[in-house]
Amino acid sequence: MSAFNAAVDALSGAVFFKVPLLGAHIELIVLYLALPMLFFTVWLGFPNVRAVGRALRILRTQPEAGEAKGDVSQWGALTTALAGTIGLGNIAGVAVALTMGGPGAILWMFIIGWFAMTVKMAEVTLGLKYRVFDERGHVHGGPMYVLKAIGAARGWPRLGLALGGLYAFFALFGAIPMVQVNQSFAQVQVVTGLSNGWTYGVILAAAVALVTLGGAAWLGEVAKRLTPLKVAVYLAGVAAVLIFHAPQIPAALAQIWHGAWSGNAATGGAVGAFVAGMRRAVFASEAGVGSAVMAHSLARVRHPVSEGLVALLEPLLGTMIVCAVGGLALVVAGTWTSGLEGIAITSAAFAQVSPWFPWLLAIVVVLFAYSTLVAWGFYGLQAWGYLFGNGSRAQWSYKILYIIALPPAAAIDLGRVVDIVDSSFFLMAIPNVIALYLCAGELRRDVRDYLRRSEAEHASAADEALARSRT
Repeated sequence: MSAFNAAVDALSGAVFFKVPLLGAHIELIVLYLALPMLFFTVWLGFPNVRAVGRALRILRTQPEAGEAKGDVSQWGALTTALAGTIGLGNIAGVAVALTMGGPGAILWMFIIGWFAMTVKMAEVTLGLKYRVFDERGHVHGGPMYVLKAIGAARGWPRLGLALGGLYAFFALFGAIPMVQVNQSFAQVQVVTGLSNGWTYGVILAAAVALVTLGGAAWLGEVAKRLTPLKVAVYLAGVAAVLIFHAPQIPAALAQIWHGAWSGNAATGGAVGAFVAGMRRAVFASEAGVGSAVMAHSLARVRHPVSEGLVALLEPLLGTMIVCAVGGLALVVAGTWTSGLEGIAITSAAFAQVSPWFPWLLAIVVVLFAYSTLVAWGFYGLQAWGYLFGNGSRAQWSYKILYIIALPPAAAIDLGRVVDIVDSSFFLMAIPNVIALYLCAGELRRDVRDYLRRSEAEHASAADEALARSRT
């Protein structure tokens, strides 16, 4: 185990190499992801303000089966992506942000989540534009296919292929959501006394296998049912904590505001709050990482930007609402200063309301973990298919390996788990952000053209194109 810990420490040190900035040291990779959030928000004309209403209208007028190409509805693609995005990173991740950067990290998570909406829209638009269909009519997509296509289009086929392969390689490791297994076991252990992480890991892996072995269609059905349920139950618990501590809310909001701009030495001051908020916001929203592109690529759409607009709702719900409200609940409860870590901080806050509330949290975290594990199993399968093909033997090989890899995560130290996941996530972002910059010009043209036209015009154009493809 010492050799494993040393390897994880070396990986994390390389990925999160720090550079001096404004009198403090900040991870270079954090700046690498912050810049495209700012750039594309301005470059694309602030769609995170102007296009939210349009995104909601698209969900009400999404094409039915046979009206556009794709395997699932736009709502199904969104809930599948949310199943992977809204996970324990939105519960345990908020607690980790608090211990790393203090209350100010919550405000930075909210702000960064707002900018993340634009990056999510941009990467999903590209994913839909460059997705591919196999001979059976099934769709395959993700940043690796985008990189391959734009490399070929610009006369760099080998570079595009290599960058796509690099993304897929990193995604294979990032697609093992170890935090989900680790932190869901931590909460189950609190309420049940179960001490054997391997037993829990095996049971959870067996449950994941039921859906993972069933394919994307079954995944979509599970996501559509679990995603609204898990969010509603968690927010109900958070609301109870806030009501219980209602008099402390104004002081907590003041702590969050002042902590974002000043902070304290123990948590690295304002820069420390920003870095903690940035790392956890990226993990919670996955904007810039490109993972959710693989889910959205399944959608039936009339225009790639249509799904891009739907995708910008993810950080709005997952980071700006779920994380911010959950973070406020932990600050008013004060449990983040108790010496606990991860999900235990949230459990202690819930226990202040009622002794049985940690059981409610246990149910929530298992639902969050389960749906995320199922979704990320699909993401990893897309990356595996890019590297090794989409034949049945290759697919079954990956599914078995993925299921086997889950149980050990319940027995690994939380700090090492966070380092592994963060490192994999940020490494995935490197080639994905390169693709965004390479396509900045066409992204702006596509978005402007789409927003100038009504949904009825897009539907008419799509119907004509579909009719031509059938003749």
